[in-house]
Amino acid sequence: MGTSVLSLRIDGELLDRLRDHAAKRGMSVQDYVIRTLVRDDFDERFQSAVDETEKFYGVT
Repeated sequence: MGTSVLSLRIDGELLDRLRDHAAKRGMSVQDYVIRTLVRDDFDERFQSAVDETEKFYGVT
């Protein structure tokens, strides 16, 4: 398996929140985000968020 680069553009307020969460765990923001993405329940939580978004905006 190779590696890839993921680049994100996020709101400053969200970045501050991510920094706070990461700092509480003694982690960098990058490590915190990766740890969150590899959690066992991420797929389930992500699908739930997608479903809620589709309900709110309607499926396009």
